[in-house]
Amino acid sequence: MVLLPIMFIGLFFLFPVGTVVGRGLGGEGLDAVGELMRSSRQRSVLWFTFWQAVVSTVLTLAVALPAAATVGGLSDRARRVVRSLVTVPFVLPTVVVAGAFDELFFATGLDSGAFRLRHTVWAILIAHIFFNYAVVVRVVGTAWAGLDGRQAEAARVLGASRWWAWREVTLPLLRPAISSASAIVFLFSFTSFGAVLILGGPRRATLETEIYRYAVSRTDLTGAAALAVVQLAAVLALVAVSTWLERRRPAPIRMARSTPTLRSRSGRWINAVVASALLGVPLAVLVERSFSTGTGYGLGHYEALGTRVRQLPAPATTALWNSVHYAVLATALAVLIGVVASVVVVHGRSGWRRLFDLGLTLPLGTSAVTIGFGMLVALDEPPVDFRTRWWIIPVAHALVGVPFVVRTMVPLLRSIDPSIREAAAVLGASRRRIRREIDLVIGARGALVGGGFAFAVSLGEFGATSFLPRRPDDVTAPVALFRLLSTPGDLLRGQAMALAVVLMVLVSVSVFVIESSHGTTEGSL
Repeated sequence: MVLLPIMFIGLFFLFPVGTVVGRGLGGEGLDAVGELMRSSRQRSVLWFTFWQAVVSTVLTLAVALPAAATVGGLSDRARRVVRSLVTVPFVLPTVVVAGAFDELFFATGLDSGAFRLRHTVWAILIAHIFFNYAVVVRVVGTAWAGLDGRQAEAARVLGASRWWAWREVTLPLLRPAISSASAIVFLFSFTSFGAVLILGGPRRATLETEIYRYAVSRTDLTGAAALAVVQLAAVLALVAVSTWLERRRPAPIRMARSTPTLRSRSGRWINAVVASALLGVPLAVLVERSFSTGTGYGLGHYEALGTRVRQLPAPATTALWNSVHYAVLATALAVLIGVVASVVVVHGRSGWRRLFDLGLTLPLGTSAVTIGFGMLVALDEPPVDFRTRWWIIPVAHALVGVPFVVRTMVPLLRSIDPSIREAAAVLGASRRRIRREIDLVIGARGALVGGGFAFAVSLGEFGATSFLPRRPDDVTAPVALFRLLSTPGDLLRGQAMALAVVLMVLVSVSVFVIESSHGTTEGSL
């Protein structure tokens, strides 16, 4: 069971990323790293990458923490519905969200003038809040729902004000969950690609977009490798911090008791209005634009998806089918690797457990651009010349999906009462049968939820896919959408909006399937 995940992660993640590191630190690469660090432009890029991630994290916490408090006090059914709604933006393709905000700015006149938001840092920050809102609501809201409200009530009985009770009793209990959510939001903002590339414009660059421009636009693979090494060092530190904070976060305890939460009706209405404006308005504009034909409303843009345009090597419907096909394959592979790895994390030897627990998180924290670039430069010579093989795309997507499966299955497997396994062993069941009929049956819902996330993420994956050479007929929907958005013209933009809406519907369905498996993701992403 140890061999399969090691072979998969080793060949398709460690080897490509290690090749990037070797190229960035060896010979010309090391000189390039020093030259980049001496370049005022690259120092400003590094500073902007860090600065925007910090600000994005602070703003996301400010907007989402009140919502997490409200969600923590809802009933289980209401909490599932709210979590489903706020999770849709989190797994939406970045190019879809960028297109939605682009259209919103155009519709409200914020694409130019004194109050222009398009191609500014504010557009990037708003998009990051949009994406990461669900992270805080899910992580902190679930922890909030698991708190025992009697401690805060006891403080109130003893004369403490509501603010004092929240600050001195509730907040310390929530601090591990808030720290964990902050680390995740910072990591996602630090490695953001599509939102910065489209909404930031050519003047706003992060390490992620610079790697892409060096490798694709300037064909400077040495410079791209040097930038990737700098980014990878930062990401490794962030992943280590995130994993440490995740271990400190206590598992939620489901008991029938009161929960310290926002009880005022006005507070709930304010949170509902903020969430609707932040998450709903851009998507509503996206849907409206997909039906707008200039002279009215109709299905013209959707019908045009079946017609090939000059900007695409195949019709958009072909790209959409490719994305669904790849997502199914990536999900199956991610579930297979994730289930095996989860059993090792829970039941393996201590050394393997620690190695897998951290190592299987790295693909999620590592930049998708770095993964795609690593495959481009590493898997290009026999016997591992895989760059032009069609299956390399679902393999790249599965790399990002495996951590979701592991993160949902491991808590379930750890929650199984050891006495159940012991009773089965006493009755004569072999270790293999215990794993098959107890662990895998109970962990099946976790695999379903992780697979749902893997499917949604694969549908919208853009960073790694943009690097991998492919046949014209193998183009994916996010890549096709990016090409349509990059070309001026109302007809092409309308077609892009229609394609974005179809992707959004597919992702939304997968999210509601995830939340229908209630109880498997409490406390996890």
